Amino acid sequence: MIQVNFRKNLIDLLHEKEICQTQLAREVHISQSAISNWLSGKKEPSIESLWILADYFNVTIDQLVGREKLFD
Repeated sequence: MIQVNFRKNLIDLLHEKEICQTQLAREVHISQSAISNWLSGKKEPSIESLWILADYFNVTIDQLVGREKLFD
């Protein structure tokens, strides 16, 4: 369930920031293929990747993985 929430939240954050996977990859120095694998559900991000994404989007890891509400 957390993986489903993470994928949905990452998609929502990309839309909110109006950026694509490629731009996110470039800005956070994570490969675009890794981001694609997360969004397709093929792989899960490492804790280090979650920290990077949470910092980039200015959210908590709990919000990112759906343990807390991302948007009110």
